[in-house]
Amino acid sequence: MNRIALTIAMAVLLCSSMFAQTTYSFQDINYPGDTFTQLLGINDNNVIAGYHGANINQGFTLVLPNNFTSENYPNSVQTQVTGINNAGETVGFYIDKSGNNHGFKDVSGAFTTVDFPGEPFNQLLGISNSGQLVGYFSTTASGNSPDYPTFYEQSSAPTVSGALVINGGTTAQATGINNSGLISGFVVDSAGVNHGFLLTRQLCEILDYPQATGTMALGLNNKGSVVGTYTDQAGNSHGFVYNISSKSFTSVDDPNGIGTTIVNGINDHGVLVGFWGTSPNNTGFVATPQQ
Repeated sequence: MNRIALTIAMAVLLCSSMFAQTTYSFQDINYPGDTFTQLLGINDNNVIAGYHGANINQGFTLVLPNNFTSENYPNSVQTQVTGINNAGETVGFYIDKSGNNHGFKDVSGAFTTVDFPGEPFNQLLGISNSGQLVGYFSTTASGNSPDYPTFYEQSSAPTVSGALVINGGTTAQATGINNSGLISGFVVDSAGVNHGFLLTRQLCEILDYPQATGTMALGLNNKGSVVGTYTDQAGNSHGFVYNISSKSFTSVDDPNGIGTTIVNGINDHGVLVGFWGTSPNNTGFVATPQQ
């Protein structure tokens, strides 16, 4: 494990929406020597999954304040670590030397490729504590064809979820799964508009941030919270936290990245991770709820 410096900017912001208010303390995090850092998942031990490098993606896990550990699929060209559970098992995707995308699961350094059978483009985006996985595949190696959300039970016997047909959608991705099997994600309708969703085997709930022009649900926890991003009428991006029981949204902006903030993960303590900025300059952040 490398101990290397990171840049931390502290701020407190009152994040509000039409329905709810929460106060967070923010820490901005940059991978040393890089201008591009994205934090994508966090477990209850505050171990964070992410990657850095705008042109060549390199995966890592991070223990705050500054313990980065590189995590790259063996012999891959690029890797992103997208999710992590409480056992420290991680998921993500990598690009091989032929330029193909594959999902992977990593258990204590033992990597396993997880691809939907027969499909050339795969990405894993979420993992539960029991090892259930979600992600998506595309039917072309370029990934330009419609996306099909996938669910994997213990990395085997993959089945397509019903998200593809949600809301008349043309493409969809499953982005997170919790211990109850509740799946977060987003679907794109025929007009090209993103809609967040929550999916169970019995029903689907569409999550559209009020008055937004697009919404994506990117992660969830076991305590009834979903996180993601929405686009406002002016075209700016903001993060959000959605409370399942009260059906209320809280808008979240890093104070240094107002209008470019994306919340990608949340643990059961309510700690958020994500990033802000415009490529090739992205800064990761950790947002801790204040009592």
